[in-house]
Amino acid sequence: MRIAFLFSAWLLSFGVLAAPNDVATLDRSTWPEKLDSPVLFDVASRAEILTFARALLVSEAWDEGSLKQRLGLRMINMEAINSLREHLWQRLLENYNFAQQSCDQDASFCFLVENMPQLRKQAGKFQLAADSYYARWGEPSRTFHEQYLDELLRKAALLPQTSSEVLRFGDYERNGDELNDRLFLLTFDSAANLAPDNTPWLTGYLRKANLSGTFFVLGNDIQNRLNQASVASLQSLYSRQCVGVQGWEYRSHSHWQDWQYSIQRSAELVKSKLPENYVPLFRPPYGQRRADAQGFFNAQGMQVALWDIDAQDGAGKLKAQDSGQRVLTLMLLWRRGVIAFNAKQDGVKSTLPWLLAQTAQSGIGWEDCQEAFR
Repeated sequence: MRIAFLFSAWLLSFGVLAAPNDVATLDRSTWPEKLDSPVLFDVASRAEILTFARALLVSEAWDEGSLKQRLGLRMINMEAINSLREHLWQRLLENYNFAQQSCDQDASFCFLVENMPQLRKQAGKFQLAADSYYARWGEPSRTFHEQYLDELLRKAALLPQTSSEVLRFGDYERNGDELNDRLFLLTFDSAANLAPDNTPWLTGYLRKANLSGTFFVLGNDIQNRLNQASVASLQSLYSRQCVGVQGWEYRSHSHWQDWQYSIQRSAELVKSKLPENYVPLFRPPYGQRRADAQGFFNAQGMQVALWDIDAQDGAGKLKAQDSGQRVLTLMLLWRRGVIAFNAKQDGVKSTLPWLLAQTAQSGIGWEDCQEAFR
């Protein structure tokens, strides 16, 4: 077993402020092993879980003033932050329990964890020695998980004025928690920009790989396609894929007076033209939606489709390589979930094949889009 103990200066490192808008990514080449078996996927998963758990535990020592300074906010919602922390701890415990099932085959990063107190205890003392086999990965991973935790806490801190994907408003909202261990769903957002449109490439690539994804489209984009081509060509484009909606145009649906009409007219258009592909799902642009919308979605027979693994591949955020490495790290951390890519960023054409190649022998699975959220 190659485990020792990691980062003696961890607590001191948290005193250094990260910029509020830093986007976390991790150079996966610092990890010394390929993810070419389910066992090695579990080893890497246990390592990421313990590193994030350590960061989460340390964050609980911050008072409200320290949190405001760290997150770059004047006002924060401590109740939402604490709710998010509780949710994160539950996911971490579940995930570590799954990940330790292969400890009899490789004991790296295996510790006695049967309940929450034991997980918190192991997180509190988790360290690597300088001569550890994994030492080159340790510091970049610590930095990644600090920044990623900041991302999540900042979104929680802004609730309810600015909603996001980090906390659900009810059971009509789904975010990947419901999937089985090692199972992931590919989703693709339309975003605000008109070009480039990589949908034809993506749907073709997925069909060749015998995979399916959920494409969340804008009603006006679909109408524009129909103005330029036939219904048959539209159906061919999305063949064997799923299509949900993001509304008629890409804007926040949280304070928009016509948000209901935006969703209704988009859903009706997609359902009428793509009946084999339509799934009754709404992906809120920017993750922003109303907290009191359950009655509307129930009446429409729809669900809100959130995500828990964000590629952050929007314009000006992460380059394709960094985006892919972020997604892979979060797959190891959360072990299941909904991956959100941007269909209108060229990086996805290199990120997606890279991700599939990296995980081809890792024992994970890709959820069929028609089965998700049922």
